[in-house]
Amino acid sequence: MRTPAQDALRRELEHYKFGLTEKIVGEAVEYVHSTLDSIDAPLQAAADTRLSQLVELANLSAIIGNLFRVGICKSSDGIFLPNAPHTYPDLLANKDYVDACDIEIKVALENNKPKGHLVKPGPHMTVRYVLADEKGIYTRGKTNRGVVPWIWEVRIGELQFAHFNFSNTEGDSGKTAVINAAGMQNLSVVYFDKARCPLVRGI
Repeated sequence: MRTPAQDALRRELEHYKFGLTEKIVGEAVEYVHSTLDSIDAPLQAAADTRLSQLVELANLSAIIGNLFRVGICKSSDGIFLPNAPHTYPDLLANKDYVDACDIEIKVALENNKPKGHLVKPGPHMTVRYVLADEKGIYTRGKTNRGVVPWIWEVRIGELQFAHFNFSNTEGDSGKTAVINAAGMQNLSVVYFDKARCPLVRGI
């Protein structure tokens, strides 16, 4: 069981918004890790491989996002309901809880800034992960990537139009709306696994 380190969870209440709590975030991180492990177990037994070795990184990020969405709903005791996959927003607030809001989830690998296809201002959670080895040891650098996903950061906050860099260049790969540096700074860090942080100086 890959239980999140207790010192990774921020306990200051002012960092948690939209009906989210320390318990909900921590249990959602653990849900993602345990579910990925349960998927990997039969794959390893049958083909000596893991999910991260079978899908592209963009698809792995999407899977982690969907699992995190389910994990939030499972740990929220009815505060949040899952929207359909690839439907905005990812989390639907139960209207019986006045403090809860609909929330969009964005996922990115390592220290990349999360992105989507369109600018979507409003409440957001960003989730960033790394690929460590089987023992959970993470080494920085693309050539050193492991095969086991570990969430290293979760942020919560509200984003405005100005917090996205939008690109729709003809001949490009399509529309992209990347959360920019100002947008990331506008989000409160509520989960930070220092041992697996891909940044040189951390946060």
